[in-house]
Amino acid sequence: MDAFQAIILGIVQGLTEFLPISSTAHLRLVPAFAGWDDPGTAFTAVVQLGTVAAVLIYFRNDLWNIARAWLRSLRDPAERGTLEAKLGWYLIIGTIPVAVLGLLFKDKIETDARQLVLIGIVMIVLGIVLEIAERVGRKDREIESLSYRDASLIGLAQAAALVPGVSRSGSTISAGLFLGLERGAAARYSFLLSVPAVVLSGLFELKDVGKGGGAGAVPTLIAVFFAFVVGYASIAWFLKYLTKHPVTLFVVYRVVLGVVILTLVATGAVTN
Repeated sequence: MDAFQAIILGIVQGLTEFLPISSTAHLRLVPAFAGWDDPGTAFTAVVQLGTVAAVLIYFRNDLWNIARAWLRSLRDPAERGTLEAKLGWYLIIGTIPVAVLGLLFKDKIETDARQLVLIGIVMIVLGIVLEIAERVGRKDREIESLSYRDASLIGLAQAAALVPGVSRSGSTISAGLFLGLERGAAARYSFLLSVPAVVLSGLFELKDVGKGGGAGAVPTLIAVFFAFVVGYASIAWFLKYLTKHPVTLFVVYRVVLGVVILTLVATGAVTN
């Protein structure tokens, strides 16, 4: 991978990580459509550290308050009823499914799950699920109303995003909408939940950067930087967008792209 490819893929990561359209799928699709080598799962995981850095900075006050309240609650029972302390536990509970399933199915995720046909199908199916969630969700709950049950269900939805094309933000926002969360609240919680999962995944794969023909350390660092810059802007834009608009735009994009992928593979224009 050269510097130009790294910049493009970093921008792609930053643009797609927080939108419900699957950054993992796009990091597989862009090289396939451009005729570049597949950057590999290690690159895909590590470049997400750039976007998680954007989350850490954008939500720095929220995350600091959550971490501080959670630590205090470990020794002071009176703190355990605060929203910040409960959010700390919710984020831990929500991360367990993706961590466990990611370890159990690591080999399948790195091979079979990256097939373009599967990505195309999943893009369409999850797009439909997202639209159903938009239509049936009450959208009358804020983050303050979250429960341990909600955290568990959204955590399970996040684990589904181990399959490229599902979209971590798409699956968690869909789950939040089904549970009655307001769009902005569902997205905000989704972004907070991304921190432990993405950090764990990125650090776990860091040792494999450059192995098996994947992208090397320097291109990966370039991509991480651009993912951070573009990702920060994407968070601000997406949260503002959701205050006034439904998720239908992203549903249409997912379905159209899914159909394009399946058509290109069927006609032999790209290899699976």
